Amino acid sequence: MNSLLRILAILRKEIWQLRRDRLTMGMIIGIPTLQIILFGFAINTDVRHLRAGVADQANTQVSRTLVADTEASQVINITQRALTPEELETMLRRGEISVGIVIPPDFERRLQQQGRAAAQLLVDGSDPIILGAARQLTAVPVNYRLPPSPIKSASVYEVRNFYNPERRSAVNIIPGLLGVILTMTMVLFTAIAIVRERERGNLELLINTPVRTPELMAGKILPYVLIGLIQATLIITLSVFLFRIPIRGNLLDLYLAALVFISANLTMGLFISTLAKTQMQAMQMNFFFFLPSILLSGFMFPFDGMPGIVQHIAEILPLTHFVRLSRGILLRGAALIELLPEIRALAIFMVVTLTIAILRFRKRLD
Repeated sequence: MNSLLRILAILRKEIWQLRRDRLTMGMIIGIPTLQIILFGFAINTDVRHLRAGVADQANTQVSRTLVADTEASQVINITQRALTPEELETMLRRGEISVGIVIPPDFERRLQQQGRAAAQLLVDGSDPIILGAARQLTAVPVNYRLPPSPIKSASVYEVRNFYNPERRSAVNIIPGLLGVILTMTMVLFTAIAIVRERERGNLELLINTPVRTPELMAGKILPYVLIGLIQATLIITLSVFLFRIPIRGNLLDLYLAALVFISANLTMGLFISTLAKTQMQAMQMNFFFFLPSILLSGFMFPFDGMPGIVQHIAEILPLTHFVRLSRGILLRGAALIELLPEIRALAIFMVVTLTIAILRFRKRLD
């Protein structure tokens, strides 16, 4: 009986402690709620409405009808127009589209030739799910009657797989995994930085120094920037030698993109450290940030397959932009200047989170 009373006393103490810890209570409710929403609503492997571009060099009623029928399949949304296939390839390299439709000038003559595709689909094959979705378009029926006979071609489209002709999963996964690993480590490092100073009593020493808040934040970030670049080098090296990941772009561009991305994650960690009171809370909040990042960034599931409102939320996350940067530079050979919108988004995120962290931080024990 006495043992049961003691257990109940400890139980009561723990419940009261949890009730006072509002952040932990929020995590208890927030994490499962977030997981249900992400997996049940935002994640969709049945990809629709892929961004597409068209180069209709025939510009006839038949070619325009084909484009309209292809878009009516809801697999693609035509967002870009081009004059030549080369322009479509540039759009693919920049990540502006996932599928390009090329209709040649002699389109109608090709339609009448048995066993020959009359048009081409240029597909960003670095993501196998996108390639699989685009292949559905080869089933678009051709019901146009041209003299002298009906069209009997089995498929109007020929699919050209860009950037991953061997369809190896590692080619798609590892460039994105670079960003995932850096997010997981960089945010955690600085998320516990200020909290650790408080728990160890070192913050008391900082009170008696002339160090200003921006200087403290910079001092916390800079060592981990170097660590992040070392991690990036290790991942790239292993990827090339173990998995034969192609490097089609400039490595300097990739390092510059990684530098901005690492800094953005470190400032996010500093912001978390100004919210958390313990290292455990900091790690919980890091997980709360990491989970949406890995699921919504396009690393695991195609970005185009997500609902519009979820895409807007995902645009806030640094990993979304770095996945585009790493795949664009490594796999598509894009130059950094072609991906400036992604760098701009990372820089804005870094400035905003660092500013909030500086405003929230107070160089005092409480």
